[in-house]
Amino acid sequence: MNQEATMPIEVRPVGTGEFFPWHAAYTGYGEFYETPLHDEKAVLVWSWIIDPSHELECLVAVEQGDDGDEIVGLAHFREFARPLEGNRGIYLDDLFVLPEKRTGGVGRALIEGVYAVGRERGIAAVTWITAEDNTSARALYDQVAEKTTWVTYEKAL
Repeated sequence: MNQEATMPIEVRPVGTGEFFPWHAAYTGYGEFYETPLHDEKAVLVWSWIIDPSHELECLVAVEQGDDGDEIVGLAHFREFARPLEGNRGIYLDDLFVLPEKRTGGVGRALIEGVYAVGRERGIAAVTWITAEDNTSARALYDQVAEKTTWVTYEKAL
């Protein structure tokens, strides 16, 4: 049986007036990866998200609560060229679900939301990476995508 049960959430682009709810979720993402989210960095990333000419986009998972909508997860993504294939892809940079909302279908809904954006735009593939020891996320990823054989390298400049 699927580990994630379906829950009533809406996946949609983040609104320009949702800085503080987005910031709360993104701060949780930084804490998860032991990378503090400083205010300057948060404001910079937010400016990218709300700038229609910047490539970074954000979908949020929203749950209806007693006090209105609550952002319970986010997905940051961007399009990129795939020269050898002669097409375009989407790179899923950040995917985060509040710890208390995990295993409720939010992560799957966000990934499916990114897939829907890609299908609408004629995108060929969605790509992302995760830490090898992120076993709970990988259990979901193994259900919704195929693990590749590529090894990731990075050089700080």
